[in-house]
Amino acid sequence: MPSAQLPGAVFAMDPVHLPLLFPAPLLARLRRTAEIDPALVVRDFTSPAAASALAGADVLITGWGCPHLSTEALAAAPRLRTVLHAAGSIRSLVGEPLWSRGVTVSSAVTGNALPVAEYTLAMILLAGKDAFTHRERFRRTRVHPAPEETAATGNLGRRVGVIGASRVGRRLLELLRPYDFEVLLHDPYVDAAEAAELGARLLSLEDLLRHSDIVSLHAPDIPETQHMLDRARLALVRDGGVLINTSRGALVDHAALTDELVAGRLHAILDVTEPEPLPADSPLYRLPNVFLTPHIAGSLGNELERLGRIVVEELERLAAGLPLAHEVRRADLARVA
Repeated sequence: MPSAQLPGAVFAMDPVHLPLLFPAPLLARLRRTAEIDPALVVRDFTSPAAASALAGADVLITGWGCPHLSTEALAAAPRLRTVLHAAGSIRSLVGEPLWSRGVTVSSAVTGNALPVAEYTLAMILLAGKDAFTHRERFRRTRVHPAPEETAATGNLGRRVGVIGASRVGRRLLELLRPYDFEVLLHDPYVDAAEAAELGARLLSLEDLLRHSDIVSLHAPDIPETQHMLDRARLALVRDGGVLINTSRGALVDHAALTDELVAGRLHAILDVTEPEPLPADSPLYRLPNVFLTPHIAGSLGNELERLGRIVVEELERLAAGLPLAHEVRRADLARVA
């Protein structure tokens, strides 16, 4: 295809991510499919340089650090027809002006779901072995545990409750299949038959919390899910139960959770919190029953290339007149996480 016929594309993201998202071979593929200047990465849609670049953009390649696509931003890009997002959730990026304009949106959220699901699986397995408690005890005593101290340890028949059959939730359900878990699921958009196909038993949220040994959150961050795990629902989790959150901190009432953790009744594995990061004096940094990580479950390091590859493949489909494989529609936002 002659260069003049290539669609115009612009990067809009924090430029620090660009080399890992699009290493040289991927960037070369991208430049064979679109007219794009890798030295020009837009972070502020109001700057003169951005206005000039957006004026010729048919495609916007976005990522972490991209500003919201407001009415003003869209007015500066009259030719824009497609947004390819080299990250996960698009909630902070898109709004009514973009949907009304009829712009097609694709997200690499499925690529980002895999490392989150892998992280969660690893934490479920470690939690079932009570690895974090044993590590703390071993550091203090330097003595192997007695048999009576491990009587409740193990993953055979452990009940794992998954809240949310989102993309991450579904990928986790897939990864859980080879293990001897009893898997429970809560999702208001899933019926019992679909849950069974996913390898889980569908329960109400309250029943899932009552019957799970380990609860893993994978619901989207929308108004309906704000503090869905409040004080009353956290109280339903059995003594010694484990909460894993790799979704968003806002899904949990952190004051209530902190009280449960300080009391030692529950354990938690938290990759996200509210706020994020927690205040420096938060007791969660010090508690032996809390395993905190700094929002690392999603794509990091060499995993970013997977997201860039999805974007390049989408652009190649676009150039070939094929439907996008990872299109996100407005209705999907109630379930994406």
